[in-house]
Amino acid sequence: MAKVRRQVPHPDEIFELLKFKKPDLNLKHARLEKAQTIEDLRKIAKRRTPSAAFDYTDGAADDEISMNRARQAFKDVEFHPSILNDVTNVDTSCEIFGGPSALPFGIAPTGFTRLMQTEGELAGASAAGKAGIPFCLSTLGTTSIEDVKAANPHGRNMFQLYVMRQREISYGLVERAAKAGFDTLFFTVDTPVAGARLRDKRNGFSIPPQISLGTVLNAIPRPWWWWDFITTPTLSFASLNSTGGTVGELLNAAMDPSIQFSDLEEIRSIWPGKLVVKGVQNVEDSKKLADLGVDGIILSNHGGRQLDRAPVPFHLVPEVVREVGKDLDVAMDTGIMHGADIVAALAVGAKFTFIGRAYLYGLMAGGEAGVAKTIEILSEQVRRTMQLLQVETIDELGPQHVTQLTRLAPRNLAKDARLDRGVV
Repeated sequence: MAKVRRQVPHPDEIFELLKFKKPDLNLKHARLEKAQTIEDLRKIAKRRTPSAAFDYTDGAADDEISMNRARQAFKDVEFHPSILNDVTNVDTSCEIFGGPSALPFGIAPTGFTRLMQTEGELAGASAAGKAGIPFCLSTLGTTSIEDVKAANPHGRNMFQLYVMRQREISYGLVERAAKAGFDTLFFTVDTPVAGARLRDKRNGFSIPPQISLGTVLNAIPRPWWWWDFITTPTLSFASLNSTGGTVGELLNAAMDPSIQFSDLEEIRSIWPGKLVVKGVQNVEDSKKLADLGVDGIILSNHGGRQLDRAPVPFHLVPEVVREVGKDLDVAMDTGIMHGADIVAALAVGAKFTFIGRAYLYGLMAGGEAGVAKTIEILSEQVRRTMQLLQVETIDELGPQHVTQLTRLAPRNLAKDARLDRGVV
Protein backbone atom coordinates (compact mmCIF):
# COMPACT_ATOMS: atom_id res chain seq x y z
CA MET A 1 0.00 0.00 0.00
CA ALA A 2 1.42 3.37 -1.04
CA LYS A 3 2.10 5.84 1.74
CA VAL A 4 1.67 9.58 1.43
CA ARG A 5 4.61 11.54 2.78
CA ARG A 6 3.47 14.08 5.36
CA GLN A 7 5.11 17.22 6.65
CA VAL A 8 4.38 20.02 9.06
CA PRO A 9 3.10 22.95 6.98
CA HIS A 10 4.86 26.27 7.14
CA PRO A 11 2.60 29.18 8.23
CA ASP A 12 3.31 31.04 4.96
CA GLU A 13 2.07 28.06 2.99
CA ILE A 14 -1.16 27.95 4.98
CA PHE A 15 -1.91 31.60 4.26
CA GLU A 16 -1.10 31.02 0.59
CA LEU A 17 -3.71 28.28 0.42
CA LEU A 18 -6.37 30.11 2.40
CA LYS A 19 -7.71 33.33 0.91
CA PHE A 20 -10.19 35.13 3.12
CA LYS A 21 -12.95 36.93 1.27
CA LYS A 22 -13.39 40.58 2.19
CA PRO A 23 -16.84 41.33 3.60
CA ASP A 24 -19.16 43.23 1.25
CA LEU A 25 -20.50 46.18 3.22
CA ASN A 26 -23.03 46.98 0.49
CA LEU A 27 -25.85 44.71 1.66
CA LYS A 28 -27.89 45.02 -1.54
CA HIS A 29 -24.90 44.13 -3.69
CA ALA A 30 -24.02 41.25 -1.39
CA ARG A 31 -27.46 39.62 -1.54
CA LEU A 32 -27.78 40.09 -5.30
CA GLU A 33 -24.32 38.65 -5.92
CA LYS A 34 -25.40 35.43 -4.22
CA ALA A 35 -28.27 34.98 -6.69
CA GLN A 36 -27.35 32.58 -9.48
CA THR A 37 -30.85 31.92 -10.86
CA ILE A 38 -34.23 33.61 -11.15
CA GLU A 39 -35.46 31.26 -8.43
CA ASP A 40 -32.73 32.66 -6.16
CA LEU A 41 -34.06 36.17 -6.83
CA ARG A 42 -37.58 34.93 -6.13
CA LYS A 43 -36.50 33.68 -2.70
CA ILE A 44 -34.88 37.02 -1.88
CA ALA A 45 -37.98 38.84 -3.09
CA LYS A 46 -40.22 36.71 -0.88
CA ARG A 47 -38.13 37.53 2.19
CA ARG A 48 -38.17 41.26 1.52
CA THR A 49 -41.74 41.86 0.35
CA PRO A 50 -45.04 41.74 2.25
CA SER A 51 -47.00 38.62 1.36
CA ALA A 52 -49.88 40.42 -0.34
CA ALA A 53 -47.59 42.26 -2.76
CA PHE A 54 -45.40 39.21 -3.33
CA ASP A 55 -48.36 36.93 -3.96
CA TYR A 56 -49.82 39.40 -6.47
CA THR A 57 -46.69 38.84 -8.54
CA ASP A 58 -46.11 35.19 -7.75
CA GLY A 59 -49.68 33.97 -8.10
CA ALA A 60 -52.02 33.22 -10.98
CA ALA A 61 -55.71 32.51 -11.55
CA ASP A 62 -57.83 29.88 -9.82
CA ASP A 63 -55.71 26.74 -9.20
CA GLU A 64 -52.73 28.23 -11.08
CA ILE A 65 -52.78 25.33 -13.55
CA SER A 66 -51.98 27.49 -16.59
CA MET A 67 -48.90 29.00 -14.97
CA ASN A 68 -47.58 25.66 -13.76
CA ARG A 69 -48.20 23.96 -17.11
CA ALA A 70 -46.33 26.74 -18.90
CA ARG A 71 -43.31 26.27 -16.66
CA GLN A 72 -43.51 22.49 -16.94
CA ALA A 73 -43.55 22.74 -20.74
CA PHE A 74 -40.10 24.31 -20.68
CA LYS A 75 -38.85 21.71 -18.20
CA ASP A 76 -40.03 19.01 -20.61
CA VAL A 77 -37.70 20.21 -23.39
CA GLU A 78 -34.84 18.03 -24.52
CA PHE A 79 -31.99 19.81 -26.31
CA HIS A 80 -29.96 18.35 -29.19
CA PRO A 81 -26.53 20.01 -29.46
CA SER A 82 -24.34 20.02 -32.52
CA ILE A 83 -20.58 19.40 -32.25
CA LEU A 84 -17.26 20.89 -33.34
CA ASN A 85 -18.54 24.38 -34.12
CA ASP A 86 -16.56 27.44 -33.09
CA VAL A 87 -18.68 29.21 -30.46
CA THR A 88 -15.98 31.37 -28.93
CA ASN A 89 -18.31 34.29 -29.57
CA VAL A 90 -22.08 34.11 -29.86
CA ASP A 91 -24.36 36.86 -31.10
CA THR A 92 -27.57 37.22 -29.08
CA SER A 93 -28.86 40.27 -30.94
CA CYS A 94 -32.02 40.18 -33.01
CA GLU A 95 -34.78 42.33 -34.51
CA ILE A 96 -38.34 42.46 -33.27
CA PHE A 97 -41.28 44.63 -34.30
CA GLY A 98 -39.11 46.66 -36.65
CA GLY A 99 -36.28 47.46 -34.25
CA PRO A 100 -33.16 45.99 -32.64
CA SER A 101 -32.65 44.20 -29.33
CA ALA A 102 -29.30 43.16 -27.87
CA LEU A 103 -30.93 40.05 -26.37
CA PRO A 104 -33.86 37.88 -27.48
CA PHE A 105 -36.07 38.99 -24.60
CA GLY A 106 -37.65 42.16 -23.33
CA ILE A 107 -39.53 43.32 -20.24
CA ALA A 108 -43.26 42.64 -20.39
CA PRO A 109 -45.92 45.08 -19.16
CA THR A 110 -46.87 44.61 -15.50
CA GLY A 111 -49.51 46.43 -13.48
CA PHE A 112 -49.25 48.07 -10.05
CA THR A 113 -45.46 47.70 -10.27
CA ARG A 114 -44.46 50.25 -7.63
CA LEU A 115 -46.37 48.20 -5.08
CA MET A 116 -43.78 45.48 -5.57
CA GLN A 117 -40.89 47.88 -4.98
CA THR A 118 -41.06 51.65 -5.09
CA GLU A 119 -38.60 52.13 -7.97
CA GLY A 120 -41.16 50.33 -10.12
CA GLU A 121 -41.20 50.93 -13.86
CA LEU A 122 -38.40 53.47 -13.65
CA ALA A 123 -36.07 50.67 -12.56
CA GLY A 124 -37.31 48.38 -15.33
CA ALA A 125 -37.07 50.98 -18.08
CA SER A 126 -33.64 52.19 -17.00
CA ALA A 127 -32.18 48.68 -16.69
CA ALA A 128 -33.70 47.66 -20.03
CA GLY A 129 -32.26 50.71 -21.75
CA LYS A 130 -28.77 50.02 -20.40
CA ALA A 131 -29.02 46.39 -21.56
CA GLY A 132 -30.28 47.36 -25.01
CA ILE A 133 -33.60 45.50 -24.74
CA PRO A 134 -37.21 46.73 -25.07
CA PHE A 135 -39.31 47.81 -22.11
CA CYS A 136 -43.12 47.80 -22.19
CA LEU A 137 -45.24 49.97 -19.90
CA SER A 138 -48.69 48.74 -18.84
CA THR A 139 -51.88 50.78 -18.96
CA LEU A 140 -52.08 49.89 -15.27
CA GLY A 141 -48.48 50.87 -14.64
CA THR A 142 -47.65 53.12 -11.72
CA THR A 143 -45.31 55.44 -13.62
CA SER A 144 -46.37 57.88 -16.30
CA ILE A 145 -45.58 57.45 -19.97
CA GLU A 146 -43.47 60.59 -19.88
CA ASP A 147 -41.45 59.51 -16.84
CA VAL A 148 -40.68 56.14 -18.43
CA LYS A 149 -39.42 57.97 -21.50
CA ALA A 150 -37.20 60.12 -19.28
CA ALA A 151 -35.81 57.00 -17.57
CA ASN A 152 -35.09 55.32 -20.91
CA PRO A 153 -34.59 58.23 -23.31
CA HIS A 154 -32.60 56.40 -25.99
CA GLY A 155 -33.91 52.85 -25.63
CA ARG A 156 -36.95 51.13 -27.07
CA ASN A 157 -40.14 51.86 -25.15
CA MET A 158 -43.43 50.11 -25.87
CA PHE A 159 -46.92 50.63 -24.47
CA GLN A 160 -49.51 48.01 -23.56
CA LEU A 161 -53.10 49.13 -24.05
CA TYR A 162 -56.32 47.96 -22.44
CA VAL A 163 -59.37 49.24 -24.28
CA MET A 164 -61.46 50.63 -21.47
CA ARG A 165 -65.12 51.38 -20.99
CA GLN A 166 -64.33 55.06 -21.37
CA ARG A 167 -62.78 54.89 -24.82
CA GLU A 168 -61.46 58.45 -24.65
CA ILE A 169 -59.10 57.39 -21.84
CA SER A 170 -57.59 54.65 -24.02
CA TYR A 171 -57.33 56.96 -27.03
CA GLY A 172 -55.63 59.61 -24.91
CA LEU A 173 -53.04 57.08 -23.69
CA VAL A 174 -52.32 56.05 -27.27
CA GLU A 175 -51.74 59.65 -28.27
CA ARG A 176 -49.47 60.29 -25.28
CA ALA A 177 -47.39 57.18 -26.01
CA ALA A 178 -46.99 58.24 -29.65
CA LYS A 179 -46.02 61.77 -28.66
CA ALA A 180 -43.40 60.40 -26.21
CA GLY A 181 -41.78 58.37 -29.00
CA PHE A 182 -42.87 54.87 -27.96
CA ASP A 183 -42.38 52.68 -31.02
CA THR A 184 -44.78 49.75 -30.47
CA LEU A 185 -48.30 49.36 -29.08
CA PHE A 186 -49.47 46.10 -27.50
CA PHE A 187 -53.24 45.81 -28.00
CA THR A 188 -54.23 43.35 -25.27
CA VAL A 189 -57.13 40.99 -25.96
CA ASP A 190 -57.17 38.40 -23.16
CA THR A 191 -58.66 40.53 -20.39
CA PRO A 192 -62.35 41.27 -20.97
CA VAL A 193 -62.75 40.77 -17.21
CA ALA A 194 -60.31 40.04 -14.40
CA GLY A 195 -59.28 36.45 -13.76
CA ALA A 196 -59.94 34.86 -10.37
CA ARG A 197 -56.77 35.85 -8.52
CA LEU A 198 -57.47 33.79 -5.41
CA ARG A 199 -54.25 34.64 -3.59
CA ASP A 200 -55.17 38.32 -3.81
CA LYS A 201 -58.65 37.67 -2.43
CA ARG A 202 -57.31 35.58 0.44
CA ASN A 203 -54.74 38.25 1.27
CA GLY A 204 -57.31 41.04 1.03
CA PHE A 205 -54.93 42.73 -1.42
CA SER A 206 -56.21 46.16 -2.37
CA ILE A 207 -55.05 49.47 -3.80
CA PRO A 208 -54.02 51.24 -1.62
CA PRO A 209 -53.01 48.48 0.85
CA GLN A 210 -55.51 48.09 3.68
CA ILE A 211 -53.99 47.82 7.13
CA SER A 212 -55.08 44.90 9.31
CA LEU A 213 -53.57 42.96 12.19
CA GLY A 214 -52.25 40.42 9.68
CA THR A 215 -50.72 43.21 7.61
CA VAL A 216 -48.95 44.62 10.66
CA LEU A 217 -47.59 41.22 11.71
CA ASN A 218 -46.38 40.57 8.17
CA ALA A 219 -44.74 44.00 8.03
CA ILE A 220 -42.69 43.67 11.23
CA PRO A 221 -39.81 41.75 9.60
CA ARG A 222 -39.95 43.98 6.48
CA PRO A 223 -39.76 47.56 7.76
CA TRP A 224 -37.74 48.71 4.74
CA TRP A 225 -40.66 48.01 2.36
CA TRP A 226 -43.06 50.10 4.41
CA TRP A 227 -40.50 52.87 4.85
CA ASP A 228 -40.04 53.03 1.08
CA PHE A 229 -43.79 52.95 0.56
CA ILE A 230 -44.65 55.84 2.89
CA THR A 231 -41.65 58.06 2.01
CA THR A 232 -42.02 57.97 -1.78
CA PRO A 233 -44.67 59.62 -3.99
CA THR A 234 -48.22 58.31 -3.71
CA LEU A 235 -49.15 55.62 -6.19
CA SER A 236 -50.74 57.00 -9.33
CA PHE A 237 -52.07 55.25 -12.40
CA ALA A 238 -52.16 56.38 -15.99
CA SER A 239 -55.75 55.26 -16.50
CA LEU A 240 -57.55 54.98 -13.16
CA ASN A 241 -59.35 57.89 -11.56
CA SER A 242 -59.93 55.95 -8.35
CA THR A 243 -57.59 53.56 -6.56
CA GLY A 244 -59.93 52.18 -3.92
CA GLY A 245 -60.75 48.47 -4.00
CA THR A 246 -59.32 45.08 -4.68
CA VAL A 247 -57.23 44.50 -7.79
CA GLY A 248 -60.05 42.47 -9.35
CA GLU A 249 -62.56 45.25 -8.68
CA LEU A 250 -60.24 47.84 -10.21
CA LEU A 251 -59.68 45.71 -13.30
CA ASN A 252 -63.37 45.00 -13.79
CA ALA A 253 -64.17 48.69 -13.41
CA ALA A 254 -61.63 49.60 -16.07
CA MET A 255 -61.88 46.73 -18.58
CA ASP A 256 -64.60 46.49 -21.21
CA PRO A 257 -65.91 43.00 -22.07
CA SER A 258 -67.53 44.36 -25.23
CA ILE A 259 -64.30 45.09 -27.18
CA GLN A 260 -64.31 43.78 -30.76
CA PHE A 261 -62.23 43.84 -33.93
CA SER A 262 -63.64 47.29 -34.70
CA ASP A 263 -61.77 48.60 -31.67
CA LEU A 264 -58.55 47.22 -33.11
CA GLU A 265 -59.26 49.06 -36.35
CA GLU A 266 -59.90 52.29 -34.46
CA ILE A 267 -56.61 52.04 -32.57
CA ARG A 268 -54.78 51.25 -35.80
CA SER A 269 -56.11 54.48 -37.30
CA ILE A 270 -54.63 56.65 -34.53
CA TRP A 271 -51.39 54.76 -33.75
CA PRO A 272 -48.42 55.63 -36.02
CA GLY A 273 -46.02 52.89 -34.87
CA LYS A 274 -45.96 49.10 -34.89
CA LEU A 275 -49.20 47.46 -33.75
CA VAL A 276 -48.95 44.13 -31.92
CA VAL A 277 -51.82 42.07 -30.52
CA LYS A 278 -51.05 40.51 -27.14
CA GLY A 279 -52.91 37.55 -25.69
CA VAL A 280 -53.48 35.45 -28.82
CA GLN A 281 -54.18 31.81 -27.93
CA ASN A 282 -55.09 29.92 -31.10
CA VAL A 283 -54.11 29.49 -34.73
CA GLU A 284 -57.34 30.78 -36.29
CA ASP A 285 -57.14 34.13 -34.50
CA SER A 286 -53.49 34.39 -35.52
CA LYS A 287 -54.47 33.94 -39.19
CA LYS A 288 -57.25 36.50 -38.92
CA LEU A 289 -54.88 39.05 -37.40
CA ALA A 290 -52.32 38.39 -40.13
CA ASP A 291 -55.02 39.09 -42.72
CA LEU A 292 -55.82 42.35 -40.93
CA GLY A 293 -52.20 43.45 -41.32
CA VAL A 294 -51.01 43.79 -37.74
CA ASP A 295 -47.25 43.88 -37.32
CA GLY A 296 -46.97 41.14 -34.74
CA ILE A 297 -48.67 38.96 -32.17
CA ILE A 298 -47.68 37.79 -28.71
CA LEU A 299 -48.80 34.28 -27.82
CA SER A 300 -49.70 34.65 -24.18
CA ASN A 301 -52.18 33.48 -21.57
CA HIS A 302 -51.36 36.51 -19.42
CA GLY A 303 -48.94 34.56 -17.28
CA GLY A 304 -51.75 32.20 -16.26
CA ARG A 305 -53.49 35.10 -14.55
CA GLN A 306 -56.71 35.13 -16.60
CA LEU A 307 -58.29 31.89 -17.86
CA ASP A 308 -56.95 28.92 -15.96
CA ARG A 309 -56.31 25.81 -18.10
CA ALA A 310 -55.65 28.09 -21.10
CA PRO A 311 -53.30 26.85 -23.85
CA VAL A 312 -49.58 26.83 -23.10
CA PRO A 313 -48.05 29.54 -25.34
CA PHE A 314 -44.85 27.54 -25.88
CA HIS A 315 -46.92 24.68 -27.30
CA LEU A 316 -48.69 27.05 -29.71
CA VAL A 317 -45.55 28.53 -31.23
CA PRO A 318 -44.67 25.95 -33.94
CA GLU A 319 -48.10 25.78 -35.57
CA VAL A 320 -48.75 29.51 -35.36
CA VAL A 321 -45.34 30.31 -36.87
CA ARG A 322 -45.97 27.77 -39.61
CA GLU A 323 -49.24 29.52 -40.51
CA VAL A 324 -48.38 33.22 -40.11
CA GLY A 325 -44.66 33.52 -39.41
CA LYS A 326 -43.94 34.89 -42.88
CA ASP A 327 -46.53 37.64 -42.46
CA LEU A 328 -45.82 38.98 -38.98
CA ASP A 329 -43.51 38.69 -35.98
CA VAL A 330 -44.54 35.99 -33.51
CA ALA A 331 -43.36 36.52 -29.92
CA MET A 332 -44.40 34.75 -26.72
CA ASP A 333 -44.43 35.06 -22.95
CA THR A 334 -45.54 33.02 -19.89
CA GLY A 335 -43.49 30.54 -17.91
CA ILE A 336 -40.00 31.84 -18.69
CA MET A 337 -37.71 31.41 -15.68
CA HIS A 338 -34.38 30.49 -17.32
CA GLY A 339 -32.34 31.51 -20.35
CA ALA A 340 -32.71 27.98 -21.68
CA ASP A 341 -36.49 28.58 -21.81
CA ILE A 342 -35.82 31.55 -24.09
CA VAL A 343 -33.52 29.52 -26.34
CA ALA A 344 -36.11 26.73 -26.56
CA ALA A 345 -38.82 29.23 -27.56
CA LEU A 346 -36.60 30.64 -30.30
CA ALA A 347 -35.72 27.16 -31.53
CA VAL A 348 -39.36 26.19 -32.05
CA GLY A 349 -40.00 29.36 -34.02
CA ALA A 350 -40.69 32.34 -31.75
CA LYS A 351 -38.94 35.49 -32.88
CA PHE A 352 -38.77 37.00 -29.39
CA THR A 353 -39.84 36.51 -25.78
CA PHE A 354 -40.99 38.70 -22.91
CA ILE A 355 -40.43 38.25 -19.17
CA GLY A 356 -42.81 39.41 -16.44
CA ARG A 357 -42.43 37.63 -13.12
CA ALA A 358 -38.68 37.14 -13.59
CA TYR A 359 -38.30 40.92 -13.90
CA LEU A 360 -40.47 41.59 -10.86
CA TYR A 361 -38.57 39.10 -8.70
CA GLY A 362 -35.42 41.06 -9.46
CA LEU A 363 -37.18 44.36 -8.76
CA MET A 364 -38.41 43.15 -5.36
CA ALA A 365 -34.97 41.73 -4.55
CA GLY A 366 -33.08 44.95 -5.20
CA GLY A 367 -34.72 47.70 -7.25
CA GLU A 368 -32.96 48.65 -10.47
CA ALA A 369 -29.88 46.67 -9.46
CA GLY A 370 -32.12 43.64 -9.03
CA VAL A 371 -33.66 44.11 -12.48
CA ALA A 372 -30.16 44.39 -13.92
CA LYS A 373 -29.32 41.14 -12.11
CA THR A 374 -32.33 39.43 -13.72
CA ILE A 375 -31.15 40.54 -17.15
CA GLU A 376 -27.59 39.47 -16.37
CA ILE A 377 -28.67 36.00 -15.20
CA LEU A 378 -30.90 35.37 -18.20
CA SER A 379 -28.41 36.74 -20.72
CA GLU A 380 -25.62 34.55 -19.34
CA GLN A 381 -27.92 31.53 -19.46
CA VAL A 382 -28.92 32.31 -23.06
CA ARG A 383 -25.30 32.64 -24.14
CA ARG A 384 -24.19 29.51 -22.32
CA THR A 385 -27.08 27.47 -23.74
CA MET A 386 -26.28 28.67 -27.26
CA GLN A 387 -22.62 27.76 -26.78
CA LEU A 388 -23.48 24.31 -25.47
CA LEU A 389 -25.84 23.80 -28.41
CA GLN A 390 -22.93 25.08 -30.52
CA VAL A 391 -24.77 27.78 -32.43
CA GLU A 392 -23.31 31.24 -32.99
CA THR A 393 -26.44 33.27 -33.76
CA ILE A 394 -30.12 33.35 -32.93
CA ASP A 395 -30.98 32.63 -36.57
CA GLU A 396 -29.16 29.28 -36.42
CA LEU A 397 -31.57 27.96 -33.79
CA GLY A 398 -34.21 25.62 -35.19
CA PRO A 399 -36.53 22.69 -34.45
CA GLN A 400 -33.59 20.32 -34.86
CA HIS A 401 -32.26 21.60 -31.54
CA VAL A 402 -35.27 20.71 -29.37
CA THR A 403 -37.74 17.94 -28.65
CA GLN A 404 -40.86 18.62 -26.62
CA LEU A 405 -41.27 15.59 -24.39
CA THR A 406 -44.91 14.55 -24.13
CA ARG A 407 -46.64 14.95 -20.79
CA LEU A 408 -50.11 16.13 -21.79
CA ALA A 409 -51.39 14.60 -25.04
CA PRO A 410 -54.32 16.59 -26.50
CA ARG A 411 -57.50 14.68 -27.23
CA ASN A 412 -59.94 15.81 -29.92
CA LEU A 413 -63.10 16.16 -27.85
CA ALA A 414 -65.16 17.41 -30.81
CA LYS A 415 -64.27 14.32 -32.84
CA ASP A 416 -65.04 12.06 -29.87
CA ALA A 417 -68.45 13.67 -29.54
CA ARG A 418 -69.21 13.06 -33.23
CA LEU A 419 -68.20 9.41 -32.88
CA ASP A 420 -70.45 9.04 -29.83
CA ARG A 421 -73.35 10.26 -31.96
CA GLY A 422 -72.43 7.83 -34.74
CA VAL A 423 -71.24 10.61 -37.04
CA VAL A 424 -68.04 9.91 -38.97
